[in-house]
Amino acid sequence: MTGVAYAAGEGIVGGAGGFASFIPLVLIFVVFYFLLIRPQQKQAKQHKAFLGELKKGHKVVTKGGLHGVITAVADTVITLEIAKDVSVKVSRDAIGGSLNKDGGTAPAKKDAKKSGG
Repeated sequence: MTGVAYAAGEGIVGGAGGFASFIPLVLIFVVFYFLLIRPQQKQAKQHKAFLGELKKGHKVVTKGGLHGVITAVADTVITLEIAKDVSVKVSRDAIGGSLNKDGGTAPAKKDAKKSGG
């Protein structure tokens, strides 16, 4: 008779233990959401807004590494002047960032001071 009671008790404990085993999985998902997924969505939203604000005269860099000044803007195509009298047409999505001082991915200036020693 104690064998039946013991078997019934295992079912109850096993059910609670099964739910408790999912708690670490849920915590891992929450950590991934706040450390990886959410910041990536925020960055994508900012980049989309940046692409919508592109205007003639902005200095930009493409994802392929071309630096240039925007000379014409269409719906999906942007014309960049990469050298004197050299223009290329690129997709709006190919623009990686801005080189203007007022925003975007302006390159960081290196400190001119040298450490002695």
